Amino acid sequence: MDGAKAAVMTTAVPRPLLTVPDGVLLVVGMVVGAGIFKAPSIVAGNVPDGLTFALVWIAGGIASLCGALVYTELSGRFPETGGEYRFLERAYGGGASFVFAWSRMTVVQTGAIAAVAYVLGDYAQQILSLGTRGAAIYAALGVVALTALNLAGTPQSKNLQKVLGAALLVALAAVAVAGFLAPPPAEASVATKPGAANLGLAMIFVLLTYGGWNEAAYIAGEVHEPRRNMLRILVGGTLAVTALYLVVNLSYYSALGLAGMRDSQAVAADVMRRVAGDGGATAIALLVCVSALTTMNAAIITGARMNYAFGRDFRMLGFLGAWREAGSTPANALMVQGALTLLLVLAASFTPDGFSSMVAYTTPVFWTFFLACGVALFVFRARLGRPESFRVPLYPLVPLVFCGTSAYMLVSSINYVRFAASFGAAVLAGIVVMALGIPLYLRARRK
Repeated sequence: MDGAKAAVMTTAVPRPLLTVPDGVLLVVGMVVGAGIFKAPSIVAGNVPDGLTFALVWIAGGIASLCGALVYTELSGRFPETGGEYRFLERAYGGGASFVFAWSRMTVVQTGAIAAVAYVLGDYAQQILSLGTRGAAIYAALGVVALTALNLAGTPQSKNLQKVLGAALLVALAAVAVAGFLAPPPAEASVATKPGAANLGLAMIFVLLTYGGWNEAAYIAGEVHEPRRNMLRILVGGTLAVTALYLVVNLSYYSALGLAGMRDSQAVAADVMRRVAGDGGATAIALLVCVSALTTMNAAIITGARMNYAFGRDFRMLGFLGAWREAGSTPANALMVQGALTLLLVLAASFTPDGFSSMVAYTTPVFWTFFLACGVALFVFRARLGRPESFRVPLYPLVPLVFCGTSAYMLVSSINYVRFAASFGAAVLAGIVVMALGIPLYLRARRK
């Protein structure tokens, strides 16, 4: 019996059960997160007018689509589990993949969890204020609670994810309707002083909000007729997210104007306050807190499993590769990830805005590896030729747009030091922690 079971398990492959509508809904679910309730305020403070505000969100959708197409071809070439970790290993060697995994564990994933934890904190403060450090306290409590839930077991965390995902869509719909029903702002003031607009910083937060499309590439093996339908899924899903983000942001703009958005710490709550008073603001703040927990929980689940795989590959970090049978969970990886995230939450509490500081910490590292993955497509085309599976349409234009966007965002994120002096230390910290992966890899390789 055991031998037969093992044979079935080793020969099993993903079945093509997903239709185009299924795939589009999955893409929307993977991309839409709590950032849409926080990032628009910062974007509004870095654009000169309402038209530019709308255009940067459209540009974010186009850039995300180009990136998703690039990742789909890469995933078709190397369909094994690992995503960017395997792409970088195949293109540049073990050193690049090690530094990526190290950076994802210490900067990208933990920084993203901490950033969304501050979205939770900012909106929880609208419900019950805990003082000047209240956002950080709520952020830390959220990290501890969700890490503990994931330690209890994978089934519990997955079931929670389904419930929280539905609440996120309810919150977005409520805010969009309220924004268009709200009376116009008292004055149509300009969001930025002359010369203060910075499109690079605006795009950092726009593309952060579109983050998650890179996960969409991993469903290709489960899509019916993938060569024809993956393009439809990626285009349809990205267009759906772009349309959703445009509607929500235009509702913010309609209710508050650029100046009102810029000055808001909880833009969705302020929109509801204009329509339904403090009761409406409290209700939407509660829903946003739930959506933030959704995003955090998903990132905790996926981040810990990446760290588990990392520990399995390198004996020096082998403690991360321990899987606890009770609850079927990577317990050590979860605890390390939780501790690192709490450390980042604490550090961010000493900055003017915890969310912005965590974006500053993660963004240069994030776009460094996105750019490396984009260039890897050209490496594989030169080395291996055109793939038999999915091929990026309009090659080389689409990957060039993605690489150009990644390079622009990398430069813009490093310029955070110049344009946002309060967060310059966070930018440098992220780069330094990433660089520490190089000597660590040399030691791990020797061992």
